[in-house]
Amino acid sequence: MINRAPCLKWSVGELRAEIIEDGRIALIQSDIWIGFPRAEQVLDRLQGLIEMPRQTRMPGLLVHGASGIGKTMIARNLSRRYAPEYDPESGITRTPLLLLQAPPAPDERRFYMHILAAVGAPSSALSLRAQSVASLEVRVVGLLRDLGLRMIMIDEVHNLLAGTHREQRRFLNVLRYLSNELEASLVCFGVSEAVDAIRGDVQLARRLDEHHLPNWRDDAEFSDMIQTLIAAMPLAKKSNLKVKSLKQILALTGGVTSRIFSLVKDLSIDAIVTGQECITDDAVAKWTPVWSRHAKTQRRLEKAGA
Repeated sequence: MINRAPCLKWSVGELRAEIIEDGRIALIQSDIWIGFPRAEQVLDRLQGLIEMPRQTRMPGLLVHGASGIGKTMIARNLSRRYAPEYDPESGITRTPLLLLQAPPAPDERRFYMHILAAVGAPSSALSLRAQSVASLEVRVVGLLRDLGLRMIMIDEVHNLLAGTHREQRRFLNVLRYLSNELEASLVCFGVSEAVDAIRGDVQLARRLDEHHLPNWRDDAEFSDMIQTLIAAMPLAKKSNLKVKSLKQILALTGGVTSRIFSLVKDLSIDAIVTGQECITDDAVAKWTPVWSRHAKTQRRLEKAGA
């Protein structure tokens, strides 16, 4: 963190209590959604898929990009838009969208158990383990059909790379089978390395359009995004950063969305604690990434130990 100037009017305890009571730091530390165009573009495509009339072979989407680029953020935003709704007439909770995280390895049994847990299916873990994969499959398909599912979203789909080629193919077969049986769109999110694995299933690859989320670059889109993000911070004063500072933010973060958000949040909290109430060019110049703040000290200690 940036070195904070001493407070003349408040003791440390009083200042901390005032900040906590303020509640702004908690707001900054919480998840913040910024509807920048590249994210809204993906959301529009996904919304079109989920609203599409059912058909035998529903189209889908594979969203890929670097870790931290914003894939999970987009998936969760859409999931909130299509939250489960209870139908009092039928007594059934309609679930148009199911968001799942791929298991650590391409395991069919574990995946079906994740689905049952996600929809709150009443059953003990022991009884689930005792069932065959075929029994779990029949139960999952029947349950999801009753819920009126229209889209299955699989986050961290690159986890399938942890399995053998045969295990990967079996897992992809499961995804394609569920999409076919339920006439539901399949949407996968993962790092770009997973693209080749998905392409290993020709039938599935034909059905999934690919949408790449690139790292941010030094252009108008990045400038608009960073200024919108800074404006969303609950600071008392407006932050007027120079172009040089925006370029430095891009260089420090490598154009990765999660790192950009962390940097801006970090600087915003410092601005509140120090009483500056805005992000300054000087603050950006002094900021160092979390992963490198203690690097010099660590190297010095290692040399001393040697």
